[in-house]
Amino acid sequence: MKRAVSISIGSSKRDKAVVVELLGEKVSIERIGTDGDMEKAALKYQELDGVVDAFGVGGADLGVQVEDKYYPLYSVRPMVRFVKKTPLVDGAGLKNTLEYQIAPFIESKIGDYVRTKGKKALIPMGVDRWGMTKTFLNGGYECIFGDLMFGLGLPFTVRTVRALRILADVMMPIAGRLPFAWVYPTGEKQEERKPKWGKYFEWATVVAGDCHYIKRYMADDMQGKVIATNTTTPQDVELFRKVGVKYLVTSTPVLEGRSFGTNMMEAALVAVSGKGRTLTRDELRQLLDQLGFEPQLQALN
Repeated sequence: MKRAVSISIGSSKRDKAVVVELLGEKVSIERIGTDGDMEKAALKYQELDGVVDAFGVGGADLGVQVEDKYYPLYSVRPMVRFVKKTPLVDGAGLKNTLEYQIAPFIESKIGDYVRTKGKKALIPMGVDRWGMTKTFLNGGYECIFGDLMFGLGLPFTVRTVRALRILADVMMPIAGRLPFAWVYPTGEKQEERKPKWGKYFEWATVVAGDCHYIKRYMADDMQGKVIATNTTTPQDVELFRKVGVKYLVTSTPVLEGRSFGTNMMEAALVAVSGKGRTLTRDELRQLLDQLGFEPQLQALN
């Protein structure tokens, strides 16, 4: 049996392990949280290096891909410094393949509902979720990108892909050197609710992107909204139901009540491929086609 492990600086309350069958082979997929402790995560990588078939980097990214430009996140790199043997992925491959399917999937399943409400999408971090960004722009949505609001706490929106690229060129060389916890909730902070930027949530029909940003900042009244995300636990789903979310779309499959992060699912694909290395986007697409992976829809209210 293959084994893929995601070591995350997120909350250990979100830990989960399941065994799934992919392409006729059983794969153990396991998420281990270190509650914001990067050094603890580094030591766990060291312990399991060469023992497991693939690693996922959870709760953080090694870098951000915007079109053909890659921006490293230097503050995260020390966390994986001990990895020498096991292939390591942070989910970027799936973000830029699987997440491109989101808008067409929504159109095919609940397109009439969305058109009635208006094709308007709030994407908290467009630079980090380039697949999400492009799928909604290509789908004809009016988009608001909240990178400055959600990432830096600044009250400014971005509304075009050109402006988002310029923002990435200006912001990422600086943000990439900041302590990661300054720009993204880690550990117990992932469980905190701090509703903010309410008028933008009210404006949107679809809120799409990272689950932690969405649940941390979303309004207490999300009546009738569509959320497109992943890495959802049963507790997250219940929270979305409680605040009135009508539909939840997850870009990764729901396994035993949990949709794992893109890093975890990409690590599972690396493990089952048997290649002993990271996979190209073309290889990922081929595996996704073979598996028939597609987003999943849950009606909550």
